[in-house]
Amino acid sequence: MAPAGSTSPLSPGGLAAPHGIPGHLVDFVEALRRRGIMVGPSETVDAGQVMSVLDLLDREALREGLACSLLRRPTHRATFDAVFDLWFPKAIGDRAVGDVDVDVTLPRKPDGSIDLQALRELIAELLTDGSDEAMEMTELLTAAMVEELGQYQSSNGPSFSAYQALRDVAPETLLNKILQGLLGNQEGSGSEGKDNPDYQSEVAKRTAAQRIADFRKMVEKETRRRTAENLGKERVATYGVPKLAEEVDFLRASDAELTTLKKNVAPLARLLASRLAVRRRRSRAGSIDLRRTLRKSMSTGGVPIDLVQRKPKRARPELVVMCDVSGSVAGFSHFTLLLVNALREQFSRVRVFAFIDTTDEVTRFFDSNADLGSAMSRMVREAELITYDGHSDYGHAFGVFQEKFAQSITSRTSLLVLGDGRNNYRDPNLQSLSQMVAVAKHAHWLNPEPKGQWGTGDSAAKVYNEVISMHECRSAQQLADVVSRLLPV
Repeated sequence: MAPAGSTSPLSPGGLAAPHGIPGHLVDFVEALRRRGIMVGPSETVDAGQVMSVLDLLDREALREGLACSLLRRPTHRATFDAVFDLWFPKAIGDRAVGDVDVDVTLPRKPDGSIDLQALRELIAELLTDGSDEAMEMTELLTAAMVEELGQYQSSNGPSFSAYQALRDVAPETLLNKILQGLLGNQEGSGSEGKDNPDYQSEVAKRTAAQRIADFRKMVEKETRRRTAENLGKERVATYGVPKLAEEVDFLRASDAELTTLKKNVAPLARLLASRLAVRRRRSRAGSIDLRRTLRKSMSTGGVPIDLVQRKPKRARPELVVMCDVSGSVAGFSHFTLLLVNALREQFSRVRVFAFIDTTDEVTRFFDSNADLGSAMSRMVREAELITYDGHSDYGHAFGVFQEKFAQSITSRTSLLVLGDGRNNYRDPNLQSLSQMVAVAKHAHWLNPEPKGQWGTGDSAAKVYNEVISMHECRSAQQLADVVSRLLPV
């Protein structure tokens, strides 16, 4: 209890709010929760114990220790790292040279202006080296770049821009110079078993591209750090921290985000399978058989003391998936197919049909032993998905399905349609879709576009929604929620 006459800040629960390192840890945990990372009290306590035994001046050890105690999924690491950099910054204000003895100040012309050509040469030299010392020097160089090249005046005072810091440097133009340096180093090293020139060239290209990407990330991290000092780390966290993989918009995801997203398929599939198992256990008793219950109640004077329940049917449902694999929704369709493939044991039979402007069955590419990445590539390359111009034509695709594959849908089938419904102003062919929906036991359409965009432009989503239940699925999290509700038991 605080002494009489003193005041102490209170938390909403009435307890004294933590201060110092414990308070900072609590603030950090709350920031992770706001970004969607689920951290419970036990994980927070574990993190506190980790901090009590680590050297807090060893920032990378602290990062790894907190990640081990607070994270449950590896796909959340990028978001965690960005929040960690804001709450545990490397420095405050201008960066010092530190333990590096070499001068890493920006090269200048005789008139005092920055020599951009010499700066590019220095960056290329450091990125070609790639050693720990070179990377430390590169990091300090990025701090100087953000301070001088990335700073501008705003209404709130000095601010920083990663785009402005990189604009005049144009690191992408350094690719060939770094590539030549790497190839020269490989020739001098004489690595055994790696003498193939094509192999060396490919490795060097990937290494050079990765180091330029890492350099860009250094500038962006330094920009976030300096901006957070002016605007506050909470504000910067709202827009400067990457989304969780499962919250990334399918239609706006980059290749790197889609790659990370695909790593999330297995955990999502396990979660959905466990939900289905729980629903099956709850439904084992079956529904009440009213007729038999009333007959049995005759022995108790008409009072239904003992309920008679129907025996549930144990048969697993069949699933038919129709997916648009055109460029606009390819990422969404591919991820959903990966998820369906991971859940195929939950169904007695799964048949997959892909379409662009015509439909073909692609189930053969998704057997249980197939590599899913290769299956996707083979599907696009070998299946008959295009008849004339290669633009989405849902109406023609539905018509071809009804003509060739109508028998695949029965009264035991759950139909799942994947696509944005953008039909390029062509005939939507509602009749074919209506016939498919009428025969199927369940029919649902998963649309990766925001609901507010349905029916705009060339979208026929609102028209199709008149004959089939359509659901917005913009992210993996939404997809998991919708699929868990829609999949039959």
